[in-house]
Amino acid sequence: MTMLHGPSSLAAEPHEFPDREILRLEGIGKRFPGVIALDGIHLDLRRGEVHAVCGENGAGKSTLMKIISGQYSPDEGTIRYRGEPVRFHSTSEAQAAGIAIIHQELNLVPHLTVAENLYLAREPKRGPFVDSRKLNADAARCLARVGLNVAPTMPVGALSIAQQQMVEIAKALSLDALVLIMDEPTSSLTESETVQLFRIIKELRAAGVAILYISHRLDEMAQIVDRVTVLRDGRHISTDDFSALSVNDIVARMVGRSLEDAYPPRQSRPTDTVLLRVRDLSRAGVFGPVSFELRQGEILGFAGLMGAGRTEVARAIFGADRLDGGAITLHGQPVTIRSPREAIRHGIAYLSEDRKQDGLALAMPVAANITLANVRAISSRAGFLRFSDEAAVAQRYVQELAIRTPSVDQIVRNLSGGNQQKVVIGKWLYRGSKILFFDEPTRGIDVGAKFAIYGLMDRLAADGVGVVLISSELPELLGMTDRIAVFHEGQMTAVLETKQTSQEEIMHFASGHTHA
Repeated sequence: MTMLHGPSSLAAEPHEFPDREILRLEGIGKRFPGVIALDGIHLDLRRGEVHAVCGENGAGKSTLMKIISGQYSPDEGTIRYRGEPVRFHSTSEAQAAGIAIIHQELNLVPHLTVAENLYLAREPKRGPFVDSRKLNADAARCLARVGLNVAPTMPVGALSIAQQQMVEIAKALSLDALVLIMDEPTSSLTESETVQLFRIIKELRAAGVAILYISHRLDEMAQIVDRVTVLRDGRHISTDDFSALSVNDIVARMVGRSLEDAYPPRQSRPTDTVLLRVRDLSRAGVFGPVSFELRQGEILGFAGLMGAGRTEVARAIFGADRLDGGAITLHGQPVTIRSPREAIRHGIAYLSEDRKQDGLALAMPVAANITLANVRAISSRAGFLRFSDEAAVAQRYVQELAIRTPSVDQIVRNLSGGNQQKVVIGKWLYRGSKILFFDEPTRGIDVGAKFAIYGLMDRLAADGVGVVLISSELPELLGMTDRIAVFHEGQMTAVLETKQTSQEEIMHFASGHTHA
């Protein structure tokens, strides 16, 4: 880290500084091959405030946060931290100075325990050895602070995505940071977990901690946010008191236009043809028996609280997890699906809620990811890949899905989260799948990209595809589905007609009630 004075001066508590401003960025620029990610960004952050940074995917939010937290170095501009010019060369330097980040994409080691992840590279020692008793005790206190009831000795890989997100939050809090960056912290949390997180944020704000908060859930920001900065296309658009703007004002600045409706008008209509029928599907200790039908042209919602079994049912149908009982019928014919390969062959696709872990080859280019599930279609009889055909296919879906990338040769890891999600969708569209499971498809995606994906779902259904939308956002289910199947602890408690139900009724059945 380069700075005017030694790093030891950064260890003091916030109340020792009379000036409320703790961080200032001026003229920050960052370029990657073929794209300008940030262009002359300025931002200031004050102690004891929650400052939201909003923008569509690709607007530069995550790049800016990575610069502040030391993961990237800016190509232009200056950073002043606690009044001094600084340049962090790594995340560990930023952490040592009091800046911590909670990443949108989980940054955990699956085979290590929860406690080991919380204190990775800073474990308490007894002589040359790790003090396991103190490690687990410290971890238990961190977990209690965020309201996560799991054993510190449990492997992180055994936790759900939402639980792993809470571990990320606990890890950041354990650093006692002066500046805390939260990148989509509620994207995979339940309502009760979000309430718990907001309580923690308010406590941190009262203690003088400065929080940079990135979220696409604009409606929830009113509870915690003091000021909001809007970015668009890598440029600074505005900074205002949050209370001075409406949600529509923010959206209009983000996308450059007003979005009057959150959901596009539905063009698709379900037919009487049943594409998928499952009867008494079960997996011991996880879910079952579960029965439902998916019709041609239908968007069927899966609702339920965390751990209700929605994702587990989808994974089992896709062949990713074993089944202990039940029957699956496709197009009127009984089938046995033992693996994802067999499911894909039968025209079933599953878009995982964890796109980086299960949906993408991050080190490969956009073109290769889009054609990954259907390589044979762009290969010669001798088995050689026709690269020109691959590029043409990829370019078609880049245009159709409005994927923001400098070229189809761009490595997928370098795309924003929303554009990565569109690449996954493009992969399954090119495969020609007739049954698509969308598992939290708009998690961590901005309002403009959400609208585009909703429109895509509707077009797919209009073309005769059967869509299952798994979502924790009840307005999303009510805005986009024809029917909603509600789950509770592995059981399906109701199947509701969307036009005739409400959030209250869905929550009634999601809480375990089987009668209205």
